[in-house]
Amino acid sequence: SYAVYAICRISDESVDGQSQTNQKNACLEKVRQAIEKSYSQDTLQDHLLLAFRYVVNRYQIPKAYFEELLEGMEMDLSQNRYQDFNELYNYCYKVAGVVGLIMLKILGERNHSSQEAAVKLGIAMQLTNILRDIKEDLKRGRIYLPRDDLKKFNLSESDLVSVVLSPGLKALLEYEIKLAQKYYSEAKKGIRFISGIRERFVVIAMSQMYSAILKEIRKRPQDILSKRVKVKNFKKALIILRIILKGDYLCA
Repeated sequence: SYAVYAICRISDESVDGQSQTNQKNACLEKVRQAIEKSYSQDTLQDHLLLAFRYVVNRYQIPKAYFEELLEGMEMDLSQNRYQDFNELYNYCYKVAGVVGLIMLKILGERNHSSQEAAVKLGIAMQLTNILRDIKEDLKRGRIYLPRDDLKKFNLSESDLVSVVLSPGLKALLEYEIKLAQKYYSEAKKGIRFISGIRERFVVIAMSQMYSAILKEIRKRPQDILSKRVKVKNFKKALIILRIILKGDYLCA
């Protein structure tokens, strides 16, 4: 699983780590070729690719998942605005929903319900990332919040650059938070179909940690205009303690 994580991270850093678009495209093409080679019958020398091949073969992870992930990374190079939620959903599915499906293969899936939960959790977490990283994304020239949503609350892109939280922006954030929470709630219904107590515990913990970021944004929405919202360590510890005491991860 570490090999799969490494490939995903290398792909992500290929987009965020290089300054020129042609360099980023070249890096992603190298990753694409490496994945292609790993799924072929060619002899491999690279230890990371050998480990990657072992994992994808053992857990029967479709190559299409990684192809869609790379397509999502490429969207960041060619698209920096989204007209509506359908466009944004397509992006979120490729960069996060597919990652959920990849991890589900490793953690153990039982049926279609667990697949739906994996995708919805990935979407929810990516929507959370988008809200948390509004300021950082602006510096990169990216705005993921759909233009239709901005228009719905009579906002322009300049309102996102402002250091003052307007009533309209506060209302927009609440709207986006509720949308993300809907996906967390829908994902929760399918988590019980994941095989293994430890695996369910990990997924529940991830879900609740990211949900906690939304709660922090809701409590202090003005913070997103100046910094990256984080959950304090003691709150993370409380989340883990509550999960253990509640015992939902024990129920299959």
